[in-house]
Amino acid sequence: MHASAGPDVAVDESQLEELIIDAQTALPFELPALANRCALALGLDTVLIYLVDLQQRLLIPLDEALEPLPVAGSLAGWAYRTVSPRVDDADDGVIVWMPLVDGAERLGVLAVRAVSLDGVRMRRSRMLAHLFAMLITSKRDYSDWLAARIRTATMRLPAEMLRAFLPPHTVGSSKCVSTAVLEPAYDIAGDAYDHSVVKNVLHTMILDSMGHDLASGLTTSVAMAAARNTRRGGGDLADIVGSVDQALAQWLPDHFCTGVMCRLDAETGVLQWVNCGHPPPLLIRADRVLDGALDSRPQPPIGLAGQLAPTARQVHETTLKPGDHVLLYTDGVVEARDTEGLEFGLDRFTDFIIRSYAAGQRPAEVLRLLIHAILDHQRNQLRDDATILLFDWHPHHQ
Repeated sequence: MHASAGPDVAVDESQLEELIIDAQTALPFELPALANRCALALGLDTVLIYLVDLQQRLLIPLDEALEPLPVAGSLAGWAYRTVSPRVDDADDGVIVWMPLVDGAERLGVLAVRAVSLDGVRMRRSRMLAHLFAMLITSKRDYSDWLAARIRTATMRLPAEMLRAFLPPHTVGSSKCVSTAVLEPAYDIAGDAYDHSVVKNVLHTMILDSMGHDLASGLTTSVAMAAARNTRRGGGDLADIVGSVDQALAQWLPDHFCTGVMCRLDAETGVLQWVNCGHPPPLLIRADRVLDGALDSRPQPPIGLAGQLAPTARQVHETTLKPGDHVLLYTDGVVEARDTEGLEFGLDRFTDFIIRSYAAGQRPAEVLRLLIHAILDHQRNQLRDDATILLFDWHPHHQ
């Protein structure tokens, strides 16, 4: 273990400048050594970086000589699940398990070792976690090593293609948060989700392409690309749906998908949505599901060509109340069956979410627990893709 200089030593600005420059050029596999150098400069001892795996069951160290830690049942996992630091006594000092978070997205944890703990060391440990969350986020898009490090199984080609299009699990702001999960993590093909914050507007989308092969993944990938292209060009919700209809009809005329696209104004709470042949969104308010609150007249799936193509899409609108939760899902969620043939079901699905919120769980943790419950229900052998997207509106959140 390195001997730290202690928290009272002022940070050397030239050393800090050198570390920042090195951080910009460091390759991902060099981050563990860089973290230790930063720790010493801040009067700490050693640091270990753990990233969560694709299924959010394990915290995997970037140091390949170390073993993963379980998200459930470990102090490191507690810090990840609650997004709160946890202090553990060690033989030669203490370990601070600090969550690694980029905006609203949970990345993993940092294990910061120190001889003792005080307010200064705690603050510097938090600073270190913020710094490395940004570094990991900036480097993971181009690093196959990081992508491979957080995998625990072989990924099939359709899943590899589709995951290249997926955004982070969680995005948001101080007024709204959207979080999503999908399984099977290494064998997805037809399901997908998307969410993005454009100034004060949250855009969300869930898609379910017919079939379970490379063509299905290609269909949802083209749909996401068309939606983003129009969204980034300033189009409204009707324009976005129309562009996806046109793209699929033009480039993949024999393929279509169902889906729901939403637009939430985070300032006013005005929610617009279009449902294209998909299970209706659910509105949860004050710990109960408002039956039929977001139901709408059936509209055709996305991408139908020729005479089957819709003449115009109907955009629906309502105003949310602070604290409302909106839930989008694919049919593989509620239709998951156990060995006796019993479906997971819509009631169990919504009740799980309501009870998890009542227990004080954060949205991302609610969905992590829920998707694992669905996998357990079907003994990890899903017969169909299962995707869930949940977004909250909390305009007065501090």
